[in-house]
Amino acid sequence: MSMIGEYARVTAAELDRATGDPEWALKLVSGWWETAGEEAQEPDEARCLDIDKAWDALGFLLRRAGFPVDVVHGEEAIADAEDWGYGPPRYLAPARVRVAADAMAELSGASLVSGVAPAELAEAEVYPVIVWQRGESLDYVSEHYERLRLFFRAAADDGEGMLIWLG
Repeated sequence: MSMIGEYARVTAAELDRATGDPEWALKLVSGWWETAGEEAQEPDEARCLDIDKAWDALGFLLRRAGFPVDVVHGEEAIADAEDWGYGPPRYLAPARVRVAADAMAELSGASLVSGVAPAELAEAEVYPVIVWQRGESLDYVSEHYERLRLFFRAAADDGEGMLIWLG
């Protein structure tokens, strides 16, 4: 089973309720995912987004770049939340989503992966290690980052927070 980085844009009111009622949040997000499966949406229009298995590589590269927000794991825990796949969800408040979106606007996917060899990710044991051991291109990571940039920009423009988890 693969570990997939997943995101859901939430209004401030939805985030407030989610932090107090994680079961409600899981039902809300599950409903959005069901709908998303039926309708293909662009990242800037979607309520939910997954970055497939690129999450760990993005985290590694963003930390290396000194990125100001943990957009891969979230920054705040949701107390008493059940496991949503590979642990409980975390979140970013709307102000942190804006900081992230503004920083992403300054860092393209091409810049993020520039000068990085797959061997570096393999050596750092970045998930999925086997991909980097085979020497596969980082285009996969760059493409998912570009989708995430659009998703965060739309959320920031709408004043939304973000639920983040590994599913």
